Amino acid sequence: MAEITAALVKELRERTGQGMMDCKKALTAAGGDIEKAIDDMRAAGSIKAAKKAGNIAAEGSIAVKVADDNKRALIIEVNAQTDFLALQDDFKGFVANSIDKAFAENITDVAQLIAAQEAEREALVVKVGENVNIRRLATVEADVVGSYLHGHRIGVLVALKGGDAELAKDVAMHVAASNPQFLNPSEVSEEAIAKEKEIFLALNEEKIKGKPAEIVEKMTAGRITKFLAEASLVEQAFVKDDSVKVGELVKKAGAEIISFVRYEVGEGIDKGETDFAAEVAAQLAASKQ
Repeated sequence: MAEITAALVKELRERTGQGMMDCKKALTAAGGDIEKAIDDMRAAGSIKAAKKAGNIAAEGSIAVKVADDNKRALIIEVNAQTDFLALQDDFKGFVANSIDKAFAENITDVAQLIAAQEAEREALVVKVGENVNIRRLATVEADVVGSYLHGHRIGVLVALKGGDAELAKDVAMHVAASNPQFLNPSEVSEEAIAKEKEIFLALNEEKIKGKPAEIVEKMTAGRITKFLAEASLVEQAFVKDDSVKVGELVKKAGAEIISFVRYEVGEGIDKGETDFAAEVAAQLAASKQ
């Protein structure tokens, strides 16, 4: 029998969403074999909704689908409460059915897809004991549309005027890795620039103290220029060749980036993180009562 370590218990908890004491019992019964413990928990129907934040679904998967002619593409995010469920066939099947339906019926409104898939979603929730939601959807049409999927957690669509599918895929891969906030520097809002300036001044308060206003202005302008390059796709150094900017790469190919969409699982959702140590202490105290 393998040793039931705290690290093993924590891993099982993270993979199943179950409480610490339940995970320890399952591991003990499985002789320390974590995969057997998971199978036993599933067979017993005990893997259900994670308790960290009620029924908040902040895990899940991103899926993309591109037309054979590379002129239209679709991306969706479907959420679950645990990453464990996101890796299971039942959930994967629901995601695949959802994007296939949206693509076949040219659905562009996520509310319409939610309504169309509600019966299947409810059946899945009953079966797996975990909340599942279709969160968002975006469609892209252009001369050329490329996609990139990084595992099941990050998905990107890139629309080009000119160019080819391989170029669009390369740009999509870059977007997945570098997460630009804007396409061009001109799209960066005055509010975003003002906020960056405020942050720069606050972080460099000691450095600029006593310096002439024109020097401070030059330092600030330099930081803003760097910020615009970091935040804008066309100004970023290409991840596969940092000697060229993304905008230059595309221009050399006789193309232009029209738009991009980047989805990452759970971004913007308040996950209500729980202190693991505090949870363990609470469960131990409860077990002694």
